[in-house]
Amino acid sequence: MRHGKKNIKLGRKTAHRKAMLANMAISLLEHKRITTSSTKAKALKIFIEPLITKSKIDNVHNRRLCFSKLRNKVGVQILFDEISKKVADRQGGYTRIIKLGNRLGDNASMAMIELVDFNTIYSNNSWLGDNASMAMIELVDFNTIYSNNSSSKVIEEPATESITESSSE
Repeated sequence: MRHGKKNIKLGRKTAHRKAMLANMAISLLEHKRITTSSTKAKALKIFIEPLITKSKIDNVHNRRLCFSKLRNKVGVQILFDEISKKVADRQGGYTRIIKLGNRLGDNASMAMIELVDFNTIYSNNSWLGDNASMAMIELVDFNTIYSNNSSSKVIEEPATESITESSSE
């Protein structure tokens, strides 16, 4: 019987599975969102959430525990410096899995796993950050430039005249 065995084996031997989950965790920490199969996303969630919880208390012991799992200095630095500050007030549930459908080649169920506090789509605009606010300003400038452009009005006028001429005939 398989009672109490919570690790998802993923059809791989232990060393391969640990290396793969560590690499996926590093990619998730760097990019804040990755696309993978649903089963791997669920295994990654089980792998990464205790590490994020450990990163909330920044001491040498927790850094070494996280390094023993991740095996990457840059990943541990990102985890403790950047991510732990954002999730400091969250009690758990640091990741979100969104189903994407099936992969074309082998019809595998695909999912996107992302860090919840780094998603700017679902959040309000109060803490988007400098880059997102600059992108919004550029978007507004882009819209005002093209709404005041006279060439777009010239294109619209002949189109309306040709419709009225064809309807009168």
